[in-house]
Amino acid sequence: MNIIKREDIASAVGKVAEPSAWHTVTQEQINAFADCTLDHQFIHVDPEKAKQSPFGTTIAHGFLSLSMLSHFSETAGFMIEGTQMGVNYGCDKVRFLAPVKVNSRIRGVAKLMSIEEKHPGQFMVKSEFTVEIEGEAKPALIAEWIGMLFVA
Repeated sequence: MNIIKREDIASAVGKVAEPSAWHTVTQEQINAFADCTLDHQFIHVDPEKAKQSPFGTTIAHGFLSLSMLSHFSETAGFMIEGTQMGVNYGCDKVRFLAPVKVNSRIRGVAKLMSIEEKHPGQFMVKSEFTVEIEGEAKPALIAEWIGMLFVA
């Protein structure tokens, strides 16, 4: 986690965090996500049928890859010193650029785009998160993700 002091907020904008650790996306994780979202399309959950697809194997749901931002932000995100909690505020833009094939390793990289104090002690933080796929030229996705931090 990249901790920012209040007095350093302006100079922190534009910084890129160290990448998160790699995470292997397993078929079990893909199946569990399919069960949670009721999205059982064969390209996600049927390895035999998915062999005949352009991907040659099952792939993670795009929203599964996007949901991993919460996990990646624990180490690769930005936090203001004194933060008591943070909540997901949404995304301004999300683009899915490459499929995440089963057993691929992915990680998150964040670039701080802006921090704005909306109310005393409430900071809107926007980061550009890239989810990289190990060994692939294109990332899985790029998202402009917004969080609201509550700072003491």
